[in-house]
Amino acid sequence: MTRRKHTILIAGASGVVGTAAVEHFAALPDWEVIALSRRPVPLPDGVVHVSVDLTDPAACRSAARSLGHVTHLMFAALFELPELVAGWRDPLQMATNEAMLRHLIDALEAEAKGLRHVTLMQGTKAYGGHVEPAPVPCKERWPRHPHANFYWLQEDILRDRQPRAGWVFTVLRPQIVLGHATGSPMNIMAALGAYAALRREQGLPLAWPGGGRYINGGSCSRLIAQAAEFAGTHEIAANETYNVVNGDALVWQDFWGGIAARFGMATGPDEPQCLSTGMPPLEATWARLADRHGLRVSSLEALVGSSWQFTDRAFAQGLAHPPDSVLSPIKLRQHGFAGCVDTEDAVHHWLERLQAARLLPR
Repeated sequence: MTRRKHTILIAGASGVVGTAAVEHFAALPDWEVIALSRRPVPLPDGVVHVSVDLTDPAACRSAARSLGHVTHLMFAALFELPELVAGWRDPLQMATNEAMLRHLIDALEAEAKGLRHVTLMQGTKAYGGHVEPAPVPCKERWPRHPHANFYWLQEDILRDRQPRAGWVFTVLRPQIVLGHATGSPMNIMAALGAYAALRREQGLPLAWPGGGRYINGGSCSRLIAQAAEFAGTHEIAANETYNVVNGDALVWQDFWGGIAARFGMATGPDEPQCLSTGMPPLEATWARLADRHGLRVSSLEALVGSSWQFTDRAFAQGLAHPPDSVLSPIKLRQHGFAGCVDTEDAVHHWLERLQAARLLPR
């Protein structure tokens, strides 16, 4: 078989970012795609799957023996604790994520002598918004926010090695990622769609469950994949950090009517509630709904998991006056990447994808 110009290894291929990246690179003519994840996932034709537990260094070394032709690594793998938000400041969560990257880089450096580029995923927590309100807009040129975060541990691995390596790296920082995956710890689209379907099943309007209005932003996972391609093929992106956001603003309450209309529902008065405690007890309701609509996943936990917790946070549940959270996209645009996405269109795109995949009812 003739090798293509580039071979990308996408670690975390079962997640929201990884799923979109696999689809994106598999559609490009010059790229061979290898999807790495612990569990098998549906893949486009021609994509090779490698099952590896990244917490196991021996398993990484064994897998790397067949990865000697890899030229690009996109590291989108992520370990989260069951208590998602509390886990962001837990030493175990940080140490595990550091070890996962270290094990894979160790193994690849020994085998993939042609490795040229590493894309590392971070996110809004880099600006300390989960610790205290962040200035608006957040900019990559700022010093690191002084809090413990696995982002810094992983980034330091790359920064320490890069001067002696044959590869360069790029850090990407998306905001609320919109995409398509099952069981991901931060898949707001699955949680939002399941919430709407359950409310409709109960004969209830699509009431807003969150807190007060605030300006936020979204990152379509397709845009993140495009930015990863840009980073891996442009010299200007070497050892740089970029915010990757759609480019517009997101206020969930202003999208709410359109989301309700997609599910054939009225909105009704606001009903603040904690989705992470209110939705999991509705497993039996979901099972009936899934059976009647022929859905592929009959377990609400398997579909949404801890994404309820992430959605509560994104919806500012319990906060009357949440602080705005805005990331500047200017640096990436100044460096030559022109991609942008209408966030409301992206929300509906991914709800449609989840419906078409029979993960959500129409």
